[in-house]
Amino acid sequence: MAVLDPSSEHERDEDATPARKRPRPGERRLQILQTLVAMLEQPGAERVTTAGLAAKIGVSEAALYRHFASKAQMFEGLIDFVDQSVMGLIRQVTDREPVGLQQASRIVALLLQFAEKNPGMSRVMIGDALVLEHERLQERINLLFDKIEAQLRQSLKASDSASPTADAQVTASMLVAFMQGRLQRFARSGFKRLPSEHLPAALGRMI
Repeated sequence: MAVLDPSSEHERDEDATPARKRPRPGERRLQILQTLVAMLEQPGAERVTTAGLAAKIGVSEAALYRHFASKAQMFEGLIDFVDQSVMGLIRQVTDREPVGLQQASRIVALLLQFAEKNPGMSRVMIGDALVLEHERLQERINLLFDKIEAQLRQSLKASDSASPTADAQVTASMLVAFMQGRLQRFARSGFKRLPSEHLPAALGRMI
């Protein structure tokens, strides 16, 4: 399960004693998000309800709403984590790898490995966990993949093709569709068909 970073919580207090029974507000928010991810990691999991989430944590639904205004806001917390993680991985690649096919391949590989290590997050990335939730959540995921595709276009423009811009657009679009397909297969197989399966060979046929 992904370990969400609680550093953005202003309520964090480094000097608090560990003997306290009640979690601090920031800790409870983190616990809610981590439990939500854990529920999404269950193969064949149905739509997560606030009642089920509250029961899993051992609190009332009202207690959840003291930390998040809505379930949509809880999912936004997960999307924020996914967005920051994915864009951070992309920056690592672009800082280390020269522009070109290798850079694009490395981006795809790292993003699929991230999803593989975080099954619950992969369900968020493909929108599977967002069905019947607020439409703005899916819009945010769409925007994330738009950003990934834009970076892949930049990575691929350095090719020796006669029309590098047009070719980069087509290949970037194909790579994004490939990633989304791999993530969907991963989730729908109960997390058995890994996104990284035969990845070098697959990428070699596409770029």
